Amino acid sequence: MFDIQALTTSLLAQAASDSLMIRLIKWINPILEPIVVVVLLVLLAMSAACWGIIYYKWRRLKKAQLQSIEFLEAFWGSKRLDAIYQASENLLASPISQVFRAGYVELGKLKKTRGEGDGAAMQDHMGGIENVERSLRRASLSELTTMESLVPFLATTGSAAPFIGLFGTVIGIMKAFVEIRPGSSTMESVGPGISHALIATAVGLFAAIPAVMAYNYFVRRVKVLYSEMDNFSSDFLNIVKRHFLK
Repeated sequence: MFDIQALTTSLLAQAASDSLMIRLIKWINPILEPIVVVVLLVLLAMSAACWGIIYYKWRRLKKAQLQSIEFLEAFWGSKRLDAIYQASENLLASPISQVFRAGYVELGKLKKTRGEGDGAAMQDHMGGIENVERSLRRASLSELTTMESLVPFLATTGSAAPFIGLFGTVIGIMKAFVEIRPGSSTMESVGPGISHALIATAVGLFAAIPAVMAYNYFVRRVKVLYSEMDNFSSDFLNIVKRHFLK
């Protein structure tokens, strides 16, 4: 006959022999599944945010590149800085255009000071060049900051999403093993739970891989634009030295 008392005694003895960690996992078992769901929602939100940033930055950097090319053509094709300044008003997305505008404004202040007959300013040519150079540098750094905005989030997602997904997978596997029932096949018990848990890792990789690729792409584009701003600043300073601060 089936000895119920012996089975009960055996189960109680097994429960008593469980380690503290196993008992703790069994105790928090009801909240393990909601944790996995929260992990999946976080990863999906991060992925959606990354795709939005990718689209937004791609459009902004493409527009910046096209308008920078157009501005450089206007700059080298014109002999009057005031005409170039007016043309730059329609090319505000170009970082090079913004650098020029900052330098032009500073140059205008310098010429106004010299025109008022300030003897010290008339003699201090190097100080005037330094003012224009500082203005160009500030504008370049400001444009660099603008171009780099939101890009660090892509790097954060690329580095953190796989680990967040792995965390969800570990929690799901823990839940699958805790729910093993006596007399059932191990694979039949834990197989579906483990397969569902691995979805978290897959979603984490789905969020991370495009984010890393887009981050590297945007960093390269930003470096190119910053290099162009730096080259333009040098050219603009040379023009100022030759023609305006004699």
